[in-house]
Amino acid sequence: MRFLFLTRDARLYSMRRFQQACRRGGHSLQTLDVLKTNIILHARSPQLRYRGEPIDARGIDVVVPRIGTSVTEIGCAVVNQFEVMGVPVLNDSQSIRRARDKLRSIQVLSACNVDIPRTAVIRNIADLDEALELVGGIPCVLKLLQGTQGIGVMLAESREGLESILQAFWSLGHIILLQEFIAESKGRDVRAFVVGDHVVAAMRREAKLGEFRSNIHRGGLGRPLHLSADDQQAVIEASRAMGLDVAGVDFLESHEGPKIIEVNASPGFQGLEQATGVDIAGAVVDFAVSAAREARK
Repeated sequence: MRFLFLTRDARLYSMRRFQQACRRGGHSLQTLDVLKTNIILHARSPQLRYRGEPIDARGIDVVVPRIGTSVTEIGCAVVNQFEVMGVPVLNDSQSIRRARDKLRSIQVLSACNVDIPRTAVIRNIADLDEALELVGGIPCVLKLLQGTQGIGVMLAESREGLESILQAFWSLGHIILLQEFIAESKGRDVRAFVVGDHVVAAMRREAKLGEFRSNIHRGGLGRPLHLSADDQQAVIEASRAMGLDVAGVDFLESHEGPKIIEVNASPGFQGLEQATGVDIAGAVVDFAVSAAREARK
């Protein structure tokens, strides 16, 4: 099987692991930087060109996008062009776009009856008290739509502080999500890695002292976790709602059950592999092989 991974940096941990998994399976692997890729559109011969040479779609069995948030637009355009050219893609461009838009993604999750923290989007201080009542009051969580790896996530512990933050970000043109604070999960969340219709690994992440965000990139500690059947079902439904083949699904453990907070279309898994010992890269490669063969039929 001939793999093409879309990545800006082939030296990343995830890419090194994918290279190892492909070698073990006897597959070839190439990488392509989306910022060095040109899209040529024509009614009869659309092309992708890389470093001045056309990319032969017939020489690729499956494309696996590993697109960072900073290159979402051009990255998704390149992914879509491979789709147009008939190459099987693991996570299509529309699903990636859907997952990258925090507001749109929670709208989709809500429409699919996936449980999420109560969320409000307002643009006027006059509506703040009503919004606070609907999300459960102070403290509450604020999220920037453009945030990633815990950046742009804040905890408002007073109404005055909340109003100040909102006014500041509104003045800069940002849309802010107000979300219910799940007190029983403070400093903890769960990351589950979904491949197809299976949860291949999960860990509970705990924030370092003095921090309420539990992201590994922010010093959080990950411990392996076996999910209950209900938790697994919630995670898989969230991934399906986004239309993703491979996803990192984050949720909070509440008294009412799992509350999905994010579905990631290009999830990192270094911390998860190290915490659980599960070969996540191998699971993705094996699934990609099966999906590509099915698509070719």
